[in-house]
Amino acid sequence: MRPIHQVSTPYFVYCGLIGILILLGTMGALAQNTGPLNEVTVAAAADLSPALKRIAEEYEKKTSVKVKLSFGASGALTQQIENGAPFDIFFSADMDYPRQLIAKDYADVATLYQYAVGRLVLWVPNDSTLDVVHKGMDVLMDPAVKKISIANPEHAPYGRAAVAALQHAGVYSQVSDRLVLGENVSQAAQFVESGNAQAGFVALAHAMAPGMQGKGKFWEVPQDFYPPLAQGAVVLTHSQHKQLATDFLSYLKTKEGLEVLRRYGFTMPPR
Repeated sequence: MRPIHQVSTPYFVYCGLIGILILLGTMGALAQNTGPLNEVTVAAAADLSPALKRIAEEYEKKTSVKVKLSFGASGALTQQIENGAPFDIFFSADMDYPRQLIAKDYADVATLYQYAVGRLVLWVPNDSTLDVVHKGMDVLMDPAVKKISIANPEHAPYGRAAVAALQHAGVYSQVSDRLVLGENVSQAAQFVESGNAQAGFVALAHAMAPGMQGKGKFWEVPQDFYPPLAQGAVVLTHSQHKQLATDFLSYLKTKEGLEVLRRYGFTMPPR
């Protein structure tokens, strides 16, 4: 009987297989870190939810670039960015948080842009007996108002604006124990809409959103009651899609983008 000879795999084949595995692993890691090449990831203040969803929808139709949106309180999103969240661009409800990121080298100062001025309203459900349209802040003194919702002022510029407005009107000390805090201005609006609060300070953009039409009535808080809600955007330095982020920000500056912001109650800053 002939001896059986064991055929060993040539050394160069092993090397080739190892090289392929390393290449595949590297490609997977790159894909995980950078995401799809035609997608831009946006972190945005909650007040922008109705308007920015519309803008993103129109932009995707024009460019085939997918815009992935994540909404929250500006301060909370800033913390996420500082902790490494993979966003490409940040839309804040104020200018302070973008500047904070720039100071820490998390954002590119050359891209800082004030895209709008936000406006604050006092909102009540449509079936409420409170005459907020004519009485404004005075309705908060009504015994029927057990809870008043605002965004958390520690994280949300609209929450700080609400506190400033209450203080300006001289009623903060009378209502402070009735305040309920939403994580952001969208949640503050949800509290009133759901009946968990009888009145709430929300963004005019929420009150004018199609989904809110017919659900409530509001009084616009005079703009001298609170510091201006100058809202700013900035491209983040760790973004793997800086050009896509810059292009999307540029679209916001176009006639189409600005018109959507106006439609949702934002005021354009002087240029």
